[in-house]
Amino acid sequence: MMTGANLTLREEAYRLAQQLFGTEEAGTDFANQLLDVCAKARGKDFLIVHNPGGWGHARLNQCLEWEGGIVNGIKAAVEEMGYNLLLTQYFRSGMGWREQMRDLKEQFHFFASKAVVMAAWLQFIMARVKAIKVILVGISQGAAFSSAVMRQLGGRYPVYSIELGFPFQYKSRRVITGRTLVVEGNGLRHDDLVQGNLWVGARILMTAPFKWMWYRIRGERVLFAHCVTAPGHEYDWANPEIKRQVRGFLKANFGTKKQAR
Repeated sequence: MMTGANLTLREEAYRLAQQLFGTEEAGTDFANQLLDVCAKARGKDFLIVHNPGGWGHARLNQCLEWEGGIVNGIKAAVEEMGYNLLLTQYFRSGMGWREQMRDLKEQFHFFASKAVVMAAWLQFIMARVKAIKVILVGISQGAAFSSAVMRQLGGRYPVYSIELGFPFQYKSRRVITGRTLVVEGNGLRHDDLVQGNLWVGARILMTAPFKWMWYRIRGERVLFAHCVTAPGHEYDWANPEIKRQVRGFLKANFGTKKQAR
């Protein structure tokens, strides 16, 4: 049986969804996810939100192995500091070419509309889950999207952002604060997509469809985003330099739980 408090929360979630999406079906999914996260996050110290790279819709088990490793590595590092947490994902787009075309349009405007929606999503959760802190984890396009969300929040909330492999084309709009960790290389070689090597970038985009078709011919179903790869654009949690930077950022901002600010 639904309590009065739960009924009020449900009404508020659906009201926000209607404000953002009108009568679109996406609004129902948005509200239901909000309610699910609020319920699971109660009593937790942290909410870790993974913003997937690529088109922003890959579940963790569908991401490139190293991207999944980064997310799980950060989760383990926070837990080692004595905190309890909820790990979830935020999907900025759905499946299919129409959704991808929508997302491409958003990319040209630094995710202006989609960042507003996620910022509202986070504000709703933080207003209703007592004393929770949020860590956004984004790689490549996911890093750019995280930065766009941080820009919308304006530093008014306890939200932190770990951004790896931030694409060069968005750098003029990026927001970096004391709550942001920017990792722009894996310590082994420079990242061509971060450095802005236009020739390499053009070559990657031109060869990606052929890679994708080759996998399809061989009977392997892979996400198109997995075929868009660049030298140095790989951030493995097993890399000591990556671990050092992330753990240093977490320790500087939070300390262990008994020392928590």
